[in-house]
Amino acid sequence: MIDAASPGAVSAARIEDGTKVYGEGDAEVQALRAISAGFEQGRFTAIMGPSGSGKSTLLHCIAGLDNLTSGSTFLGDTELGTLSDKDLTVLRREKVGFVFQAFNLIPTLNARENILLPLSIAGAKPDEEWYERVISAVDLEDRLTHRPSELSGGQQQRVAAARALVSKPDIVFADEPSGNLDSKSGAELLAFMRRAVDDFDQTIVMVTHNPLDASYADRIVFLDDGQVVDEMSEPTAERVLEKMKHLGN
Repeated sequence: MIDAASPGAVSAARIEDGTKVYGEGDAEVQALRAISAGFEQGRFTAIMGPSGSGKSTLLHCIAGLDNLTSGSTFLGDTELGTLSDKDLTVLRREKVGFVFQAFNLIPTLNARENILLPLSIAGAKPDEEWYERVISAVDLEDRLTHRPSELSGGQQQRVAAARALVSKPDIVFADEPSGNLDSKSGAELLAFMRRAVDDFDQTIVMVTHNPLDASYADRIVFLDDGQVVDEMSEPTAERVLEKMKHLGN
């Protein structure tokens, strides 16, 4: 399941024989088909595939946002299917960070308040040293008192990325995080995510359709028709683009 090039690797998340079915009868759609995959701690993994290949479904299931029809998902050693809704909510809040295509910022809160929101909800105080490192990494020191409407799209997404990291999660899930950004802002966000892995030992799993975005990752898992069909280490945009041409055909 985990890249054979990394002996002794520790799995931050994994799915085992996972199947996800939506609908019934003629309307049934099998989004995942007995899929198994591992996502290594301290690495940046991208999930790619044609439209409808199941990549967002896979991300949502391993992140605990959706349930499998059959099979198992794990965050670390915890099997998500064994948790109550309350315990799953606590686990997501304490162990997981999320960055979505929609920024999901609270418009009445300023940047600092949005970044600290997960900790505020949990009744916890930030590690000030870590907070300062994250703010420096996303280059938002002079924008912390600004509300989302006063920030550019790229700045809003960097606020969302900082929010995902400020609680020191075990893993960050990102679903098309640059989808609403221009190329410059997107490159800045991906460079920050790359730095979070290299400098902070963060674990990131990202769904993307963009070969350039995927080239920031250490490893790519390719899906087609709800199954893992290949993977690639040390990707380049050119190699990824060539691979994607042959999927879904």
